[in-house]
Amino acid sequence: METMESIRERRSVREYTGEPVSSEELDRLLQAARWAPSGLNNQPWRFMKVTDRSLIDGLSELTKYRGVVSGAEALIAVFLDHQEMYDRTKDLQSSGAALQNMLLAAHDMGLGACWLGEILNRREEAEELLGVSGDLEMVAVVALGRPVARERAGVRHPMEDLLIPPPTR
Repeated sequence: METMESIRERRSVREYTGEPVSSEELDRLLQAARWAPSGLNNQPWRFMKVTDRSLIDGLSELTKYRGVVSGAEALIAVFLDHQEMYDRTKDLQSSGAALQNMLLAAHDMGLGACWLGEILNRREEAEELLGVSGDLEMVAVVALGRPVARERAGVRHPMEDLLIPPPTR
């Protein structure tokens, strides 16, 4: 699949068929994520594959998007490792790049994925449930599964609404 085609066609998928996602597929997504750029190449992200149904259900209770989480076959929790950080803004940006790599790879592999951030409203509870150390800060959860077949529209603002003109001199 061509890069621009993947970027244009990728959609957040919130409904899954129930078919399993293999450990090898999760590993492939994490390989894509780890190749994201980071400032000073510090690679401040850490990942947790969540496939245990009790953990998935527990995390689903911590977000208003519980149906998306509980319907997923697997989750990938994404964390910033405070031991590896050097600049919070840049490290959050590079975590976003790792997330985007993962989402594009999922689309390329025929998987459905949804980047969930609202769960961060209960981040401490989610971190406790997952048993992570205080050096790890959850920044997102990605829900994964085989997508239910249906049309998913992608709407974007017109480019002219997004461009800020440079100052005139």
